[in-house]
Amino acid sequence: MFTTKIAIVVREDLAQWQKLNVTAFLASGIAASVPDSIGEPYVDAVGRRYAAMCGQPILIFAATLAELQKAHGRAAEQALVIVPYVEAMFATGHDAANRAVFAEGDVTAQTWVGLALHGERKAVDKALKGLKLHP
Repeated sequence: MFTTKIAIVVREDLAQWQKLNVTAFLASGIAASVPDSIGEPYVDAVGRRYAAMCGQPILIFAATLAELQKAHGRAAEQALVIVPYVEAMFATGHDAANRAVFAEGDVTAQTWVGLALHGERKAVDKALKGLKLHP
């Protein structure tokens, strides 16, 4: 059993491609922010090396905008690692533009489309209280 938890919360009303895109970006944020979350590289039967992945499960949750806003507030209170994704980022074409539109938003009223969280299991569970796993 892991003492930490990685969770991604995606807004339930997004198009399927948006959910997948947001999930991929958020997972990369956890990998970049929490280097200890990365396991060892994979090696196949003939010795070919493959890249390493997160070494623990990543749980994916679905939420409404209001639930995402609540989860963000709770995660901030718990001092969790938070990876953000807001709706305005869909209209940008690169990382610098993503950071710019994110910085412009009101943190108390962000139009969240996704969050990734990492921290102690109980703290992540508290931030996600009431959310269901993505179907």
